[in-house]
Amino acid sequence: MSTFIVEGGRKLSGSIVPQGAKNEALEVICATLLTDDKVTISNIPDILDVRNLIHLLMQMGVKVEQLSHDTFSFQADDIDMDFLSTEAFTSKAQKLRGSVMIIGPLVSRFGKAILPKPGGDKIGRRRLDTHFLGLQKLGADFRYLFEEKAYTITSPNKLKGCYMLLDEASVTGTANVIMAAVLAEGVTTIYNAACEPYIQQLCKMLVNMGAKIDGIASNRLTITGVEQLHGATHRLLPDMIEVGSFIGMAAMTGSGLTIKDVDMADLGIMPDNFERLGIRLNQSGRDIMVPERDGYEIETFIDGSIMTFADAPWPGLSPDLLSIFLVVATQACGSVLIHQKMFESRLFFVDKLIDMGARIILCDPHRAAVIGNGRLNSLHATNMVSPDIRAGIAMLIAAMGAKGTSRIQNIDQIDRGYENIDLRLNSLGASILRTDD
Repeated sequence: MSTFIVEGGRKLSGSIVPQGAKNEALEVICATLLTDDKVTISNIPDILDVRNLIHLLMQMGVKVEQLSHDTFSFQADDIDMDFLSTEAFTSKAQKLRGSVMIIGPLVSRFGKAILPKPGGDKIGRRRLDTHFLGLQKLGADFRYLFEEKAYTITSPNKLKGCYMLLDEASVTGTANVIMAAVLAEGVTTIYNAACEPYIQQLCKMLVNMGAKIDGIASNRLTITGVEQLHGATHRLLPDMIEVGSFIGMAAMTGSGLTIKDVDMADLGIMPDNFERLGIRLNQSGRDIMVPERDGYEIETFIDGSIMTFADAPWPGLSPDLLSIFLVVATQACGSVLIHQKMFESRLFFVDKLIDMGARIILCDPHRAAVIGNGRLNSLHATNMVSPDIRAGIAMLIAAMGAKGTSRIQNIDQIDRGYENIDLRLNSLGASILRTDD
């Protein structure tokens, strides 16, 4: 297990380019299973989850060629469906939450998919009903094998388009249903669809591959099935969660930082919410500049009540950002309520922030009240263990803004979502040492 040793209190300076979007990468890489032609994708982040997914597809028979550091071609013209019944597939797929998104393409194109219970972050119950119910409405048969702890999804006949109202606006669930519907017979209407930029990008890539999709960027998608898809090229957006992480790091350390090549339109209400924390952002072309400041003050609502940040479907605030908002608020002047609606275990890392001197009240598994100290570097160093990607990056942000030297164990969790984060931050002035325990 690897560890970060972080010397806190160091200011950052300079500019940084965010990696390609992790969540988009997992979706569009799975979508390459929909055609036997070559699909080329660029700006792919070199992170653990993406590497594991690419390796899984290679074991399934997908021909993968790395054309440059961040560009790969995929050709799924000789898929070994028998591999899905092997222990090797089970072991690999169990470790990767994104593996759930292979079932839509496989059922649609090959009529069968097998999926062991996928892994990922330990942030509470993460049900898959939306995926399976959507595929069932298209005509697939779903079964859960209790002894094998695996799901089987089959479709002896071609999937058929239909109208469906998703039970929740699940991003990965929407992606799976879209990928199944593009090759189904007839017209599929998906209402209450997720419409995050990741889903928009998936739809745009599928359209470039020959799919017919109307309503992109809305929560109502109309998909007219086609006989087959062809190859295409696609470039990932910058990762909005990494952009938010860098904004949080700059604020936590009182640093001036420029985040390059980011379109504000792809960030939703994130910039406005950071400004409600007192963090001013300036835009110059496609660059976001966080000015150096010694402190910041949390706004209140118009009636003077305490500011609340809560996750919501796009264009609302992503649940992946709330851990960052929480840790940054500990150093602001004022109070805020963080309401994590989606995952019941994602706020449990705050006990470590409390150990560092943060004033936080964990009201229940979904809500935490933060009373900001109003002073930068008022936290003190401690030892921590990262339970998931987003808590891990929040711990790293806290350690960078604390006095003294902190240790963060289990940083493989951070590596799942952030490419060479220690090296990139050290080039800006941070002091982060990676060690193997």
